[in-house]
Amino acid sequence: MTAAVGWKGASSLPFRDLAPPGLLVLLVVIVEIFAPGFVTRDTLLMVLGDTAVLFLLATAETFVILLGGIDLSIQSIASLASVLLAQLLPILGGFAYPVAILAGLVFGILSGIVHVRLRVPSFVATLATGGVVAGLALLAARGRAITIEEGGRAYTAFVNATLFGLPSVVLLSLAVGLAGFWVLRYTRFGRYSVAVGAGEPAAWAAGVNVNRTKITAFAVSGTLAALAGVVLAARLSSGSPSLANQLMLPAIAAVIVGGTAITGGLGNVGRTAVGALIISIVRVGMTFIGVNIFAENVVFGAMLIAAVAVTIDRSKIAIIK
Repeated sequence: MTAAVGWKGASSLPFRDLAPPGLLVLLVVIVEIFAPGFVTRDTLLMVLGDTAVLFLLATAETFVILLGGIDLSIQSIASLASVLLAQLLPILGGFAYPVAILAGLVFGILSGIVHVRLRVPSFVATLATGGVVAGLALLAARGRAITIEEGGRAYTAFVNATLFGLPSVVLLSLAVGLAGFWVLRYTRFGRYSVAVGAGEPAAWAAGVNVNRTKITAFAVSGTLAALAGVVLAARLSSGSPSLANQLMLPAIAAVIVGGTAITGGLGNVGRTAVGALIISIVRVGMTFIGVNIFAENVVFGAMLIAAVAVTIDRSKIAIIK
């Protein structure tokens, strides 16, 4: 008991909130020292543009991790959405976007139902759903990448445009971030999400509809993952069943490195934004400094282990297994 209280007290120290922004500043300084010229307007705009899709995926994951769960289907949903967009743009034009995003909503709800109604742990439920989605993406694309041809690119121009001196994807991610922050901070669903993550039995006792809250969180996660997929496809002018396969670990790392507790009950989209920027600075900085690109996942994995070790609330877990 003493150890648990000690860890709980340690996890609530002010450094927990200050560490991610401090780490972000430190990383920028380190990269600038080893690669002078990194801190320029063009480079920073490039970093922000590259962070946009990662932030959308990480925000999707935030809604589920805040409950104390995890969503391992986000990369599959994003990839399927990219395939649907590439296939449907020549047929439906701009209406292909809502159709592809709607698919993410459907599979997000499916994950939530499997988790809640069948009482399957979230990592198993979403791993299984992600497998189904990945298979559907492979079938739809016949196992190959689908290029968005010239006619379809007319409907992707706005994604690659610049508004007010900023890439439009940055403004989109900012809008999503502000909306996510408002939902978690000021709505009943947001308060219920924090309550469920902080202690599900207590939330039940307080009259919170835990099942509905969980299904809603998975629905939001699936929708945002699909949004990330269509943005990525529009930026690359291509959809693929494996387009987002390398983004799940960075997305989860962004959430945890930003300070959201893996056990739930503590976190917000603002923390995730800082975490996503940290991951992007690490990724881009490694390239600037000349570190082998294949070492990325090693670094992300190490950062994830360190972040979980710092943010996990051991008072909620009697046995670590």
